[in-house]
Amino acid sequence: MNIALIGYGKMGHAIEALAAERGHSVTVRIDRDAPWPETIEADVAIEFTTPKTATANLLRCLEKGVPVVCGTTGWYGDYDKVVGECKARVGRLFTATNFSIGMNIMFELNRRLAELMKGRAEYSVGISETHHIHKLDAPSGTAITLQEQIVESGERRAESVPIESIREGEVPGTHTVVYDSEIDTITLTHEAHSRKGLALGALLAAEFLVSAQPGVYTMRDLFSEGVKGS
Repeated sequence: MNIALIGYGKMGHAIEALAAERGHSVTVRIDRDAPWPETIEADVAIEFTTPKTATANLLRCLEKGVPVVCGTTGWYGDYDKVVGECKARVGRLFTATNFSIGMNIMFELNRRLAELMKGRAEYSVGISETHHIHKLDAPSGTAITLQEQIVESGERRAESVPIESIREGEVPGTHTVVYDSEIDTITLTHEAHSRKGLALGALLAAEFLVSAQPGVYTMRDLFSEGVKGS
Protein backbone atom coordinates (compact mmCIF):
# COMPACT_ATOMS: atom_id res chain seq x y z
CA MET A 1 0.00 0.00 0.00
CA ASN A 2 1.36 3.41 -0.99
CA ILE A 3 0.59 6.15 1.53
CA ALA A 4 0.49 9.92 1.33
CA LEU A 5 1.26 11.50 4.69
CA ILE A 6 -0.37 14.88 5.20
CA GLY A 7 1.43 16.32 8.20
CA TYR A 8 4.97 15.15 8.83
CA GLY A 9 5.39 15.92 12.50
CA LYS A 10 5.80 13.41 15.32
CA MET A 11 2.66 11.49 14.34
CA GLY A 12 3.68 11.43 10.69
CA HIS A 13 7.09 10.02 11.58
CA ALA A 14 5.49 7.41 13.87
CA ILE A 15 3.14 6.32 11.09
CA GLU A 16 5.99 6.16 8.57
CA ALA A 17 8.13 3.95 10.84
CA LEU A 18 5.27 1.54 11.53
CA ALA A 19 4.14 1.52 7.89
CA ALA A 20 7.54 0.15 6.85
CA GLU A 21 7.22 -2.63 9.45
CA ARG A 22 3.85 -3.58 7.93
CA GLY A 23 5.22 -3.66 4.38
CA HIS A 24 3.79 -0.31 3.22
CA SER A 25 5.55 2.62 1.57
CA VAL A 26 5.19 6.36 2.14
CA THR A 27 5.33 7.82 -1.36
CA VAL A 28 4.16 11.38 -0.64
CA ARG A 29 4.90 13.70 2.29
CA ILE A 30 2.96 16.96 2.56
CA ASP A 31 3.86 19.49 5.22
CA ARG A 32 4.61 23.17 5.67
CA ASP A 33 7.97 22.62 3.97
CA ALA A 34 6.63 20.17 1.37
CA PRO A 35 3.63 21.62 -0.52
CA TRP A 36 0.91 19.71 -2.34
CA PRO A 37 1.95 18.07 -5.63
CA GLU A 38 -0.23 18.26 -8.72
CA THR A 39 -1.12 14.59 -8.37
CA ILE A 40 -0.92 12.22 -5.40
CA GLU A 41 0.64 8.89 -6.33
CA ALA A 42 -0.77 6.95 -3.39
CA ASP A 43 -3.50 4.47 -2.56
CA VAL A 44 -4.60 6.37 0.54
CA ALA A 45 -3.80 9.53 2.48
CA ILE A 46 -3.39 9.78 6.26
CA GLU A 47 -3.96 13.28 7.63
CA PHE A 48 -2.62 14.47 11.01
CA THR A 49 -2.22 18.24 10.93
CA THR A 50 -3.99 21.07 12.79
CA PRO A 51 -7.63 22.08 13.35
CA LYS A 52 -7.11 25.12 11.09
CA THR A 53 -5.79 23.14 8.11
CA ALA A 54 -7.60 19.80 8.34
CA THR A 55 -10.79 20.75 6.48
CA ALA A 56 -8.93 22.11 3.45
CA ASN A 57 -6.68 19.04 3.42
CA LEU A 58 -9.62 16.65 3.48
CA LEU A 59 -11.46 18.53 0.74
CA ARG A 60 -8.35 18.51 -1.43
CA CYS A 61 -7.93 14.74 -1.01
CA LEU A 62 -11.55 14.17 -1.98
CA GLU A 63 -11.15 16.49 -4.95
CA LYS A 64 -8.14 14.46 -6.12
CA GLY A 65 -10.00 11.17 -5.63
CA VAL A 66 -7.71 9.92 -2.85
CA PRO A 67 -9.28 7.99 0.06
CA VAL A 68 -8.33 9.79 3.28
CA VAL A 69 -7.96 8.82 6.93
CA CYS A 70 -8.19 11.82 9.27
CA GLY A 71 -6.71 11.82 12.76
CA THR A 72 -6.84 15.57 13.36
CA THR A 73 -9.39 16.80 15.90
CA GLY A 74 -10.87 20.23 16.47
CA TRP A 75 -12.24 20.62 12.92
CA TYR A 76 -15.62 18.95 13.46
CA GLY A 77 -17.53 22.17 13.01
CA ASP A 78 -16.94 21.48 9.29
CA TYR A 79 -17.88 17.80 9.53
CA ASP A 80 -21.15 18.06 7.58
CA LYS A 81 -19.43 20.06 4.84
CA VAL A 82 -16.68 17.46 4.42
CA VAL A 83 -19.09 14.52 4.54
CA GLY A 84 -21.30 16.23 1.96
CA GLU A 85 -18.31 16.66 -0.34
CA CYS A 86 -17.32 13.03 0.19
CA LYS A 87 -20.77 11.83 -0.81
CA ALA A 88 -20.96 14.21 -3.77
CA ARG A 89 -17.64 12.93 -5.11
CA VAL A 90 -18.41 9.28 -4.22
CA GLY A 91 -15.27 9.30 -2.13
CA ARG A 92 -13.96 7.46 0.88
CA LEU A 93 -13.34 9.09 4.26
CA PHE A 94 -12.38 7.58 7.61
CA THR A 95 -12.56 9.77 10.71
CA ALA A 96 -11.88 9.14 14.39
CA THR A 97 -11.23 11.30 17.41
CA ASN A 98 -8.80 8.63 18.60
CA PHE A 99 -7.29 5.75 16.59
CA SER A 100 -5.95 3.77 19.53
CA ILE A 101 -7.50 0.29 19.71
CA GLY A 102 -7.37 0.46 23.51
CA MET A 103 -9.10 3.85 23.57
CA ASN A 104 -11.85 2.56 21.31
CA ILE A 105 -12.39 -0.34 23.69
CA MET A 106 -12.74 2.27 26.44
CA PHE A 107 -15.33 4.05 24.29
CA GLU A 108 -17.43 0.88 24.32
CA LEU A 109 -17.00 0.54 28.10
CA ASN A 110 -17.93 4.20 28.53
CA ARG A 111 -21.18 3.72 26.62
CA ARG A 112 -22.11 0.68 28.69
CA LEU A 113 -21.27 2.35 32.00
CA ALA A 114 -23.40 5.36 31.06
CA GLU A 115 -26.32 3.00 30.41
CA LEU A 116 -25.83 1.33 33.79
CA MET A 117 -25.77 4.74 35.47
CA LYS A 118 -29.25 5.71 34.30
CA GLY A 119 -31.26 6.76 37.33
CA ARG A 120 -28.18 6.87 39.58
CA ALA A 121 -28.48 10.52 40.54
CA GLU A 122 -26.25 9.97 43.58
CA TYR A 123 -23.25 9.83 41.21
CA SER A 124 -21.71 12.91 39.64
CA VAL A 125 -19.59 12.37 36.54
CA GLY A 126 -16.63 14.22 35.08
CA ILE A 127 -13.87 13.75 32.52
CA SER A 128 -10.23 14.75 32.64
CA GLU A 129 -7.75 14.67 29.78
CA THR A 130 -4.01 15.33 29.82
CA HIS A 131 -1.86 15.89 26.72
CA HIS A 132 1.50 17.33 25.70
CA ILE A 133 1.93 21.08 25.55
CA HIS A 134 1.96 21.06 21.73
CA LYS A 135 -1.67 19.92 21.36
CA LEU A 136 -3.65 22.80 19.91
CA ASP A 137 -7.25 21.88 20.75
CA ALA A 138 -8.74 21.71 24.23
CA PRO A 139 -10.68 19.80 25.27
CA SER A 140 -9.41 16.94 23.16
CA GLY A 141 -11.63 15.35 20.55
CA THR A 142 -11.42 12.12 22.55
CA ALA A 143 -12.75 13.81 25.69
CA ILE A 144 -15.59 15.35 23.71
CA THR A 145 -16.44 11.91 22.32
CA LEU A 146 -16.53 10.48 25.85
CA GLN A 147 -18.83 13.31 26.94
CA GLU A 148 -21.15 12.81 23.94
CA GLN A 149 -21.36 9.08 24.63
CA ILE A 150 -22.35 9.68 28.25
CA VAL A 151 -25.07 12.10 27.16
CA GLU A 152 -26.36 9.83 24.38
CA SER A 153 -26.25 6.58 26.36
CA GLY A 154 -27.45 7.89 29.69
CA GLU A 155 -29.73 10.55 31.14
CA ARG A 156 -27.27 13.41 31.67
CA ARG A 157 -26.87 16.72 29.90
CA ALA A 158 -23.54 17.92 28.51
CA GLU A 159 -23.24 20.70 31.07
CA SER A 160 -23.41 18.13 33.87
CA VAL A 161 -20.41 16.24 32.44
CA PRO A 162 -17.53 18.72 32.82
CA ILE A 163 -14.20 18.22 31.06
CA GLU A 164 -10.88 19.25 32.63
CA SER A 165 -8.04 19.77 30.14
CA ILE A 166 -4.40 19.66 31.25
CA ARG A 167 -1.41 20.41 29.01
CA GLU A 168 1.98 19.37 30.36
CA GLY A 169 5.31 18.00 29.15
CA GLU A 170 5.20 15.39 26.39
CA VAL A 171 2.26 13.32 27.65
CA PRO A 172 0.91 11.26 24.69
CA GLY A 173 -2.62 11.25 26.11
CA THR A 174 -4.48 10.20 29.25
CA HIS A 175 -8.28 10.20 29.51
CA THR A 176 -10.26 9.47 32.65
CA VAL A 177 -14.00 9.22 33.33
CA VAL A 178 -14.94 9.41 37.01
CA TYR A 179 -18.32 8.64 38.59
CA ASP A 180 -18.22 9.83 42.20
CA SER A 181 -20.69 9.43 45.04
CA GLU A 182 -20.65 9.80 48.82
CA ILE A 183 -19.97 6.08 49.27
CA ASP A 184 -17.68 5.15 46.37
CA THR A 185 -15.93 6.15 43.13
CA ILE A 186 -15.88 4.40 39.75
CA THR A 187 -13.02 5.27 37.40
CA LEU A 188 -12.29 4.43 33.75
CA THR A 189 -8.84 5.43 32.49
CA HIS A 190 -6.93 5.02 29.26
CA GLU A 191 -3.27 6.04 29.31
CA ALA A 192 -1.30 6.03 26.08
CA HIS A 193 2.37 5.15 26.55
CA SER A 194 3.45 6.46 23.14
CA ARG A 195 2.10 7.52 19.75
CA LYS A 196 2.51 3.97 18.41
CA GLY A 197 -1.05 2.98 19.32
CA LEU A 198 -2.44 5.92 17.34
CA ALA A 199 -0.14 5.16 14.42
CA LEU A 200 -1.22 1.51 14.37
CA GLY A 201 -4.90 2.42 14.43
CA ALA A 202 -4.44 4.92 11.60
CA LEU A 203 -2.69 2.30 9.49
CA LEU A 204 -5.39 -0.29 10.22
CA ALA A 205 -7.94 2.30 9.12
CA ALA A 206 -5.98 2.98 5.93
CA GLU A 207 -5.73 -0.74 5.16
CA PHE A 208 -9.49 -1.01 5.66
CA LEU A 209 -10.28 2.06 3.56
CA VAL A 210 -8.33 1.11 0.42
CA SER A 211 -10.64 -1.85 -0.17
CA ALA A 212 -13.86 -0.30 1.19
CA GLN A 213 -16.83 0.90 -0.81
CA PRO A 214 -17.38 4.67 -1.12
CA GLY A 215 -18.63 6.15 2.13
CA VAL A 216 -17.76 7.61 5.51
CA TYR A 217 -16.30 5.25 8.11
CA THR A 218 -15.31 5.21 11.79
CA MET A 219 -13.50 2.88 14.17
CA ARG A 220 -16.77 1.07 14.88
CA ASP A 221 -16.78 -0.03 11.24
CA LEU A 222 -13.22 -1.27 11.68
CA PHE A 223 -14.19 -3.21 14.81
CA SER A 224 -17.15 -4.72 12.99
CA GLU A 225 -14.66 -6.31 10.60
CA GLY A 226 -13.07 -8.13 13.51
CA VAL A 227 -9.82 -6.13 13.51
CA LYS A 228 -7.90 -6.89 16.71
CA GLY A 229 -5.07 -4.38 16.42
CA SER A 230 -2.18 -6.45 15.20
